[in-house]
Formats: sequence, C-alpha cells, structure tokens
Amino acid sequence: MNCNDNFRYLHMGLPEDIMRRKMSGDIDGAVRLIDKKLTRRELPQAMRCCLTVQREMLLRQSEDFPFTREQALARIRSKIPDFTEEEFDDWTDAGQIRWCYLQGEPRYFDRFLESLCKAEPGIGRRAGIFLPGNESAANGSQADARIQQCMKIMRSRGEMRVHIRIRASVKLSEEQFTPGMFVRVHLPIPAECDQQSNIQIEEIFPKGAVTAPEDAAQRTICWEEQMQTNHEFAVQYSYIHTARYTDTIGMSDVGEQGRKEILYREPENTAGMESFIAEQAPHIQFTPYIRELTDEVIADAADPLEKARRIYDFITLNMKYTYMPSYFCLENIAENCARSYTGDCGVLALLFLTMCRYANIPACWQSGLTAEPDFCGAHDWVRFYVEPYGWLYADPSYGVAAVRMGDEERRKFYFGNLDPYRMVANREFQASFTVDKQHWRADPYDSQVGEMETADKGLRYSEFQRTKQVLTCEVL
Repeated sequence: MNCNDNFRYLHMGLPEDIMRRKMSGDIDGAVRLIDKKLTRRELPQAMRCCLTVQREMLLRQSEDFPFTREQALARIRSKIPDFTEEEFDDWTDAGQIRWCYLQGEPRYFDRFLESLCKAEPGIGRRAGIFLPGNESAANGSQADARIQQCMKIMRSRGEMRVHIRIRASVKLSEEQFTPGMFVRVHLPIPAECDQQSNIQIEEIFPKGAVTAPEDAAQRTICWEEQMQTNHEFAVQYSYIHTARYTDTIGMSDVGEQGRKEILYREPENTAGMESFIAEQAPHIQFTPYIRELTDEVIADAADPLEKARRIYDFITLNMKYTYMPSYFCLENIAENCARSYTGDCGVLALLFLTMCRYANIPACWQSGLTAEPDFCGAHDWVRFYVEPYGWLYADPSYGVAAVRMGDEERRKFYFGNLDPYRMVANREFQASFTVDKQHWRADPYDSQVGEMETADKGLRYSEFQRTKQVLTCEVL
C-alpha cells in the first residue's frame, strides 16, 4: 500500500486524547501518543491508516503557521502602518485571518496578508497589494477587459478558442542536493478532455522522461534520475483550449420545453456515471450537515439544472475567498467550507461538487492552471452533468470574485461556462500518477505545480522550486 493511500482513512477521526492535544497545539504530545498507539498489534487497520497520516499532518502544520501575533501585526503594519489591533481581531473573528494553536500559542497563517488583500479590496488598496489574474480582476483592469471580451465572443460565436504555449519546471533546493542522489520528478501536462485539442509536448529537459497517456486522470511527465548536478527538470507544451458557450441564464426563464429548443445535445452514454454521484473519502462525504444543508438549498427546485444553480448561488453569494494552508493538512474539506463560509478555489469547488453529488447531479473534478497572457496560476473547478444539455461547468471561486467586484453578469457566466484561459491536467480528485510516487506527495489530492521525491522521502513545497510561464496565448 502506498503511503498516500492512508488519506482515504483520514475521516475516521482521532481518539479523544490525541484530539485534545492537537487542538491545543501540543504537537509533540499528540505525536507521542500516536506513536504509542501505532505499536499496538490489535489497532484496527482503518485507525492505523488514519493515525499514520495524522502524524505526518501534525509534523507539517508549523510550516503553514509561522507567525506569532506580534509578528503578524508587524507584517501587516509594514504595508498599512495605521492598522490597529482591533482591526486585526475583527478580521480574525470574521475568519479572514487564519490561525491555529501551536504549543498553546496562537500562530498565524503565512499568507494571511495576501489572502486578506484578495478577499477585501479595501485592504488591498490600503496595502498597495493588487493580485494578478482573471479571478482577481478588478473592475476596469486589463484582466477584467479580457473576461468581458471573452464573454462577448463566446455569446456571439458560441465558442472561443485560444492557442496556448507554457513552460514549466521544478528544481531541487540547493540544501537538499547531494551528488549522485536519486530523484523522481512529476510535472503536470495537458490531458485529453472536451476542451483541449492539438496537445503537443514540444520540449523535454532532460530527455528520457515517461509521458503519461493523454487520458490519465492526473497527467504528468515523469523523470527518474541519479543526479550528478542540481539541474532543473522542464517541459514545454502547447495546446488549443476551446470554451463553448451555454446560455444557462436564458434556460432559467423558458421552462423545460423551451430549454430543449435553446440547446439540445444527444444524451451521452451514462454508463459509469455512478462514480460521479458517489462519496469519495475523506473529503467528498454526505455528512448529516451536508445533507441537511443541500436539502434546504435545493428545496422545491424544479429540475437538476435549477438544483445546481441554487447550489452555485448559495456558495457564490455567501462565501468569502481565503487562501488555504497546504491541502496535505486539511480535513473534511467540503464540510468545513460549508461551516466556515470560507475557502479557496479548490475548497469551494469541492463543496459544489459534494452538494451536487448528494443532489444526484453527476459532478467531477477538473484542475490545472489558469493560463493567461500575463499570468499563470494553479486553479480548480467542476464539471456537472444535466440532461439533455450534457456536461456543463461551474467555477465557484470566479463567481465569488465576481460578487466581490459587484459584477453580477460575470458571476452568472461562470455557472455553466468557463473562459478558455485554462490548462486541464487533472480530471479526477485524489487520483494516482501513472508512474506512482513512493513517498508522501506534497499535495495528495491534486497535481498542478509538480512533485519531487528522493529515495528516502517525498519533498515538501519548501524543499524545491517551481516555475510556470505562459509563453504565447493567441486567440484564434
């Protein structure tokens, strides 16, 4: 059994004595108790797997929460000198400054300032921090103009096609390198899907890598090497991304017969759809709260499309975007999002996916990169299936961002549609690589920026460098 398979038992939960130590920040005490329990031969396998992954999560927690209160205040005051302690406490209480207990002391998230500036444009203006990319597009910005043009083209032509070329690389940190060491490296590359065509792997450095099949659930290119020098591992690829338009707004006003006249597609072969309405431990779970919440949100909805729309509306009109700690250390992702009303693109997508599946609407994961002329970043979204329209798309975090900017037209667009500035590498959450990783993955659920491991361990993101760059982005 691969160590990453232990994550499938994460939802078993911790014994009470270990949980008390974890919640109070007694990491050493929690790990000590886990080690004692793992020596017991009678320990059930499910609990053994849960404790094994919880132990590793505990050991990584401090990386995400490095700041004391004084250090966090100093960091934000370096950008906003008049930022008060009362403001700090108010934003903390609002869930916009993430924290946890470590060794009995509150410690604050390493990206809390960037997260606050993204979620609250007023704070961003005071700090002079303006984040790039379509998702964060402020009204009147270049990115906003790009989205507006995209919506216009897709509505008038029915689709928009973009030819994109990207170069991505990873490189071991110098302090991790030893001449002659073994490394296994994965970099995500474009996968076969409805949106992507003409996929070309143009350059690979060094040669000799294994390229996963185009239909791999998480498609990567993989190197295995005894490194004599600390060089980068890089791939350059190109593809055409096609975004097709669906008028989900018009569909809502004309009734079922009218919808069929607006858009009819031959129903797909739905054999195998069972997996798209199923739970998937540990994060896609139909918990009592998810069930009650979804039933309330979709009550009296006439059909699956309207149910999906109500779920999207609930998330985008109520949730706040926040950067998240490493997904490695997250628990109960969908349910915790539904409780806290906060999350990043992947967290919001998982909540939408989970609620759709409980509502018997097939839904599946897609992720990879946003690939814009002036920005490239990791991103996640969802496909959902509604007859007779087929597979549609939803991007809850772009919807949340549109609410933040007061752009209702943009919010509605991202229910049913996506822009074409994407690279799809992953079509399944928590899938294995074609060439499996032997040690802990940096992200056990998704592959967007690369993975590295040595003969002895899986490397954390702090132990290797990652780059990704859009070289060309041409509207066709």
